[in-house]
Amino acid sequence: MAASINGVGGVGFGGLTCSTKTPLPSSRSSSFRVQMSVPVEDKKRNYTLQKSQEAFNAALNLMPGGVNSPVRAFKSVGGQPIFMDSVKGSHMWDIDGNEYIDYVGSWGPAIIGHADDEVLEALAETMKKGTSFGSPCLLESDLAEMVISAVPSIEMVRFVNSGTEACMGALRLARTFTGQEKIIKFEGCYHGHADPFLVKAGSGVATLGLPDSPGVPKATTSGTLTAPYNDIAAVESLFNSNEGEIAAIILEPAVGNSGFITPKPDFLEAIRRLTKENGALLIFDEVMTGFRLSYGGAQEYFGITPDLTTLGKVIGGGLPVGAYGGRREIMEMVAPAGPMYQAGTLSGNPLAMTAGIQTLKRLKAPGTYEYLDRITRELVQGILNAGKKTGHAICGGHIRGMFGFFFTEGPVHNFDDAKKSDAAKFVRFYQGMLRKGVYFAPSQFEAGFTSLAHSPEDIQKTVAAAENVLSKI
Repeated sequence: MAASINGVGGVGFGGLTCSTKTPLPSSRSSSFRVQMSVPVEDKKRNYTLQKSQEAFNAALNLMPGGVNSPVRAFKSVGGQPIFMDSVKGSHMWDIDGNEYIDYVGSWGPAIIGHADDEVLEALAETMKKGTSFGSPCLLESDLAEMVISAVPSIEMVRFVNSGTEACMGALRLARTFTGQEKIIKFEGCYHGHADPFLVKAGSGVATLGLPDSPGVPKATTSGTLTAPYNDIAAVESLFNSNEGEIAAIILEPAVGNSGFITPKPDFLEAIRRLTKENGALLIFDEVMTGFRLSYGGAQEYFGITPDLTTLGKVIGGGLPVGAYGGRREIMEMVAPAGPMYQAGTLSGNPLAMTAGIQTLKRLKAPGTYEYLDRITRELVQGILNAGKKTGHAICGGHIRGMFGFFFTEGPVHNFDDAKKSDAAKFVRFYQGMLRKGVYFAPSQFEAGFTSLAHSPEDIQKTVAAAENVLSKI
């Protein structure tokens, strides 16, 4: 169960075999009338992003920065965003007809592959009954039972619509339960765009080089204390200087928003000990790691049980979703059972619940996480070997279906270490890989994701492309 960081050992393939299916043509249209993709069967063509450029130019007049989430803007990797037309399995097709092996996976949810046939079939049946009820439905309880049985810390759960909502709810709940206001978060960890979390945050905040977000009142963040990830002495110091005032520690148990960074041995255990000694709650933000590092998430993988857990991404099977849960005595403080108010119009909607149920059923199958581990290990080892073979400083690692690499000798234990990565080299590598048909996250400070739909052939093509690109930059 050991994490593979800053160098990995080789293993062969085995277990499941998967294939990629051609997506159905899209019938989407837009006011600026960009022609959609050419047939995907016509794979021999020059790489062009002309239609994506036209689409982006139009979008700039319609949406801030032309996108609905900042990291999609490609600001840290150059060029314009790529407008996607369709996805299936482990592959994506853009509106210019270019095909990519995808390692973003819609930023994590697509763990069984994009547009899975069984998920789509279940969604079609659910849609016949309606898309949103605004009242309780049986599907909510079905998914809640699955989450509670899987995640060690969760005895009760509340569904919301995003990871940001989940972290907001968990933080408010921790403050309600403890009666304290201060929280500790870690530099480079991202817990959504709620005001208290936008202090030394990762993800798009790090990608764009923003120190903190304007518009966040100082009073909102005055109770947010920060420490370097993997630095237990810094956490001890914060507890000592804020004795009896800290409500909770919130962290990504394995970081995905500063690139991929794993905890040092005993780090999580020490954090768990400190929270108990100081009467604070421990919140694991498992929006990325939940159901990805193992069926029970990072807490099952590392054997550390927090008081509260936030989830998202995988549990919605690609539809908007989030959740927070924990010990019964804590969760019973959430309205209407208790005094802490939180609500949501579309929370627990039948479509997200259906996709989540079908996805978790697939993940429970024997061999799932062993397969993810094998293909991701082969991918990361191949990229690291290619980097070293071509004379580049590079380090990286993986756990199951989550991975990352940095253009630095390493090791990388925190956000400051991650910032030592050669950002200019990453841009050249990224653009080269796009032209080879490989789609990584458009930021050095984002983790990558594999899925059950990735085949050994996908991995071999990716490694070969990486060696080719690295030999030229």
